[in-house]
Amino acid sequence: MATPETTDTSQPTESPVLPESHQATPKGTDRRGFVAAAAVVVACIGLVLYGVFNTEDEPKPRAVPTAEVTYEVTGTGTVEISYLARSESGDATVEKTAKLPWKKSGRVPLGKAPSVNITLDDKGGQALCALAIRGRHVQSATASGTYGRATCTGELPAPTVTESSVG
Repeated sequence: MATPETTDTSQPTESPVLPESHQATPKGTDRRGFVAAAAVVVACIGLVLYGVFNTEDEPKPRAVPTAEVTYEVTGTGTVEISYLARSESGDATVEKTAKLPWKKSGRVPLGKAPSVNITLDDKGGQALCALAIRGRHVQSATASGTYGRATCTGELPAPTVTESSVG
């Protein structure tokens, strides 16, 4: 007896084709991403720990020892005053039209020569400059007449080992 042929009306058994973005990836690919992320995290932690445990200090600039200097100008008229102020390079500070009396104190690096220079303007007058180092009068000088000039200078010793920490 012959068997009747049957027709299968059900859906084919093939798997549906999924787009590439939805297809399963091999296990190794997922691990590669994880390993790369872990390597980046470990590198970051290593840098942080290096920064925390690095005890090598950078050298700090040495403080320049200084001495207290007082500049004073008295008299009449208007003067231009230049004086050595707190400056490791020894540059002068200039006040173009200072009214008298005038007084300024500051710290000058040891080894530099503190000085105050005065120049009267075209109206003349008379002015006296005075210089004191560490509270002791060192020098004074007088300028008079039109564009009269005077300079007061002192001397600070070069820094010694004991003065390197004293200001």
